[in-house]
Amino acid sequence: MELKWVVAVFHPWKPSELHTLPLLLLIILPLCSFNLSQCFDLDPEDKASLLLFRSSVKDPGQSLETWVGSNCTNWTGISCENRTGRVVSVNLANMNLSGKVHPGLCELSFLEYLKLSQNNFNGTIPTCFGSLGSLKTLDLSHNSFSGVLPDDIMRLRQLTELVLNANRELGGVLPWWIGNFSSNLEKLDLSSNSFHGEIPESVFYLKSLKHLDLGDNHLSGNIHEYYQSLEFLNLASNRLSGTLPCFSASTQSLTVMILANNSLVGGIPTCIASLEALTHLNLSFNHLSYGLSPRLVFTEKLLVLDLSFNDLSGPVPSKIAEATEKSGLVLLDLSHNHFSGKIPLRITELKSLQALFLSHNLLTGAIPARIGKLTYLQVIDLSHNSLSGSIPLDIVGCFQLLALMLNNNNISGELQPELDALDSLKILDVSHNKISGEIPLTLAGLKSLEIVDLSSNNLSGALNDAITKWSNLKYLSLAQNKFSGNISSWLFTFGAIQMIDLSGNKFSGVIPDVSFNISFHNNSGNSDRAPKEPFIAMRNAEIKISVMVIDSSELSFNYKVSSTVGIDLSDNLLRGEIPDVLFEVEGLEYLNLSYNFLDGELPSLEKMWNLRVLDLSHNSLSGQIPANISTLKDLVFLNLSYNSFSGSVPDNQGYQRFPGAFAGNPDLCVESSGDGCYRASPTVVPGRTFEEVEGPILVWVFCVSAFVSFYFGVVALFCSARARSYILQTKF
Repeated sequence: MELKWVVAVFHPWKPSELHTLPLLLLIILPLCSFNLSQCFDLDPEDKASLLLFRSSVKDPGQSLETWVGSNCTNWTGISCENRTGRVVSVNLANMNLSGKVHPGLCELSFLEYLKLSQNNFNGTIPTCFGSLGSLKTLDLSHNSFSGVLPDDIMRLRQLTELVLNANRELGGVLPWWIGNFSSNLEKLDLSSNSFHGEIPESVFYLKSLKHLDLGDNHLSGNIHEYYQSLEFLNLASNRLSGTLPCFSASTQSLTVMILANNSLVGGIPTCIASLEALTHLNLSFNHLSYGLSPRLVFTEKLLVLDLSFNDLSGPVPSKIAEATEKSGLVLLDLSHNHFSGKIPLRITELKSLQALFLSHNLLTGAIPARIGKLTYLQVIDLSHNSLSGSIPLDIVGCFQLLALMLNNNNISGELQPELDALDSLKILDVSHNKISGEIPLTLAGLKSLEIVDLSSNNLSGALNDAITKWSNLKYLSLAQNKFSGNISSWLFTFGAIQMIDLSGNKFSGVIPDVSFNISFHNNSGNSDRAPKEPFIAMRNAEIKISVMVIDSSELSFNYKVSSTVGIDLSDNLLRGEIPDVLFEVEGLEYLNLSYNFLDGELPSLEKMWNLRVLDLSHNSLSGQIPANISTLKDLVFLNLSYNSFSGSVPDNQGYQRFPGAFAGNPDLCVESSGDGCYRASPTVVPGRTFEEVEGPILVWVFCVSAFVSFYFGVVALFCSARARSYILQTKF
């Protein structure tokens, strides 16, 4: 909050004295904009103190270049008292200043407001700040201050706001005096620092305190009841334990309570719902357990309820908050718990709901058809449950939907053509279900799609032109389905595509010889990633959705997708040669063409300098192994096994770090230091091994042979008259 100190001063007007006004004053008056208080000179002592401070500050943006002359109004960030010219406010926030704070700043004895936030000041907090006896606001947040909070701060008896958050090297034990040095303190923000130990008891009883933020530190001990009328409480991301208190003293005042990411245990007491002014409640990432009481019903003022990542169980309450047509929950997150049973129908009465997260629970039954009545919904995440039935057609009523995640359930049926009404949809994930049929042509209307995962279903048919309209695609997975037909050339031309996974289908024909898109080519790589499971971890996308409720009616939606830049066409029926252009894609990190019928020779791979995984196993590739594969410094997995490669692989090319990479190439000679050359034998390889394929065949052949031999033996026996007579005589 920026304060502007203006005190109007009026004097009697005498017409007879008008002619004595100096001409200079007539010129200055318009410049003062009819505000005489801003035209007084800066106090000489305060001016000297400010110039000393500036002398030790690095100011690349030259924000303090205006600190010349004596007119206070010309000095950026400085406000003066009009009669004396004494500095009462210094606001230098977000000016890219750096360096240590010069003690000269402490000579501003009339200073009431000091804000140096969002710069890069370093060193310890000057102890001389304790001499600023008139100071009411001290804001040093978002800098690089270090050390401990000096005890001299306790001398600031008039302080109403102490804001020191986001100074990562500032820490130590919270001072014992922090809750009783100023009876006027209303705001205390020490979040995102490195304080440890327990919260001093004095904080619990400071009557003037309204805003307390100690989040993101290393504080420990039991969570405590507070005995003042708090309006804002954030203790998130600490090491607090114990059970939830009722915060009874704040029943009428507390609007925001964030206790996430601690070690709180026990159930959620129903008295929490008595906090009548509460708008934001976040208890996520704790160890809260038991079920939610039917009496735990919040008021319609609650906008955000986040109980995710706990051990809560039982049914989802049929009513968790009051709601009206114009007010009620905007975000409800009950994900990553142990809730069971059906999704209650009354959840569709939360008319203001914009984000619904129920993923990673034990929910069963069908998705409520009336979910389409939640017309403000932007995010639906019901993934990782045991939901069944089909995707309700009424879901198209959520016409503002940006993300629909129903993956890892037992959902069946087909993708309905009417889903094209969700034309704002960016993320569609229905993977790992039992959905069948073809991709409807009408889904071409989903032109905003960026992430599409239809993998591990029973979808079939050829790829139709609907997909071509998804021009913003970044990630596309159709893996583990029953798609067939040729792979169209347009599939690799999306401007922003990062990953295409068509593995585990029945695609046939040849790999299109096209110019691959600019997104692959422009990838700069990320050498920090070293996947432990390259076939799974690297081809999957990790989607992190973040939503923020800005006010009672607006939700900010963002997502970040972490995906390897790659192509996976493995386990299909592709044939022919691999196009040379595919090996010229510089940004490609993952390429898997294994388990097909590809032939021809491998060209040079020297341009694929970002490549981390290359799997061309179980094909019919021939010729020599390109020597420059070993120069790909980021390559962590190589599999060229079970092909028809020939020639020799020199020992000095470092292929030892890829065990089994050349197995099953009988004409390939792999050199070994000191042991000469050995043939690549069909030994250990990832995926389907020789034994795994041969074993079941041999057992089957043996069983069939035994049955046929027995059958013909019996027939031949009964065809012999002498044998038949002997058998009949023996029987009777």
